Amino acid sequence: MHSSRIYLDHNATSPVHPSVRAAMTRALDCIGNPSSIHAEGRAARALVEQARLEVAGLVDCAAEDVVFTSGGTEALNMILGPEVFSAEGPVEILLIAAGEHAAVFEGHRFPAAQTEIVPLDAEGCVDLGALADALARHAGRRIMLAIQAANNETGVIQPVAEAAALVHARGGIVVCDAVQAAGKIDCRASGFGADALAISAHKFGGPKGVGALIFPSRTYHLRQGVVRGGGQERGLRSGTENLPGIAGLGAAATFAADHWRGAVDRLTAWRDAIEEIILARVPDAIVFGRGARRLPNTVDFAVPGTEAQILLMNLDLGGVALSTGSACSSGKVKPSHVLSAMGVTPEIAKSALRISLGWTTRDEDIEGFERVFTQALRTMRRTVPDVAA
Repeated sequence: MHSSRIYLDHNATSPVHPSVRAAMTRALDCIGNPSSIHAEGRAARALVEQARLEVAGLVDCAAEDVVFTSGGTEALNMILGPEVFSAEGPVEILLIAAGEHAAVFEGHRFPAAQTEIVPLDAEGCVDLGALADALARHAGRRIMLAIQAANNETGVIQPVAEAAALVHARGGIVVCDAVQAAGKIDCRASGFGADALAISAHKFGGPKGVGALIFPSRTYHLRQGVVRGGGQERGLRSGTENLPGIAGLGAAATFAADHWRGAVDRLTAWRDAIEEIILARVPDAIVFGRGARRLPNTVDFAVPGTEAQILLMNLDLGGVALSTGSACSSGKVKPSHVLSAMGVTPEIAKSALRISLGWTTRDEDIEGFERVFTQALRTMRRTVPDVAA
């Protein structure tokens, strides 16, 4: 897949991989209902369970730990509630890392008095000292922590395993939003130490509208499903399965599991080259989270004194697609809550743009970005240093 346009917005959605398209086409030709017991139904059920195995392979868990959803938002909405239950009893307090996605802030079901925000440091990492303090304040109460594996705006990789160790020492539960990490870094559940993971197919070459909630720890369960009816998906999400979407998720998981390691060095080199281009053309540009561990594909930067949306439009007119931040909130005219949590001023935050690379990226895309970025700055009448190509 390639065209004359340069697509640098994979964190918003990554184009469907050919192997995924093929799997979905095969599923569309499967006429049975996965709940039917005749041959056609059994064939459909086989596709669902094959996809479950493929998703399990990506995160290195058992297939029965995977529950299919409509995406990361639904998965997080399902799990972030007091009704998550274990032998120790229901959850009483929700701690939310300050850079979490809107699906966490808007989708949880805890009363405001039972939630607390854990701050970020200046590089965008969760402050583990502040987390330890919060856990101490709520000693004796059951805690749930919501934490991303990697931030969708800055690409900063969060210390999930370290945070999980702190929370588990207090008998708490960790829910990890792995939506942006899947397909880009190692997403084996054992490495995170989380009790639940959320992923979304369209972030790593799969279709939109399908994802999974994964329970690598079998200590916890939900008292009741969010969609009740025929009892599909362990009774947590009733309704006839989205067979083509699930098949596409499985194929995308296989593609991601097979290729992410080989892509890391290539994506990192392109990411670093883009940062060099930006800083050469705009010496006072800011690259957020540059001092932290980041996803190999993400550059979040600001050109001080410019409106991000105007620069974005000029880049778009030149054939380059990127983002002003989270795709779920990019239409809103307000500073990023992630950058605010990092201590970035509103004036700088309103200049922020995000570049995110993926499986369709090529060397010529980096060259094209350099050309279009330079022209966009000149169109906006910003002085651009002469830099040798």
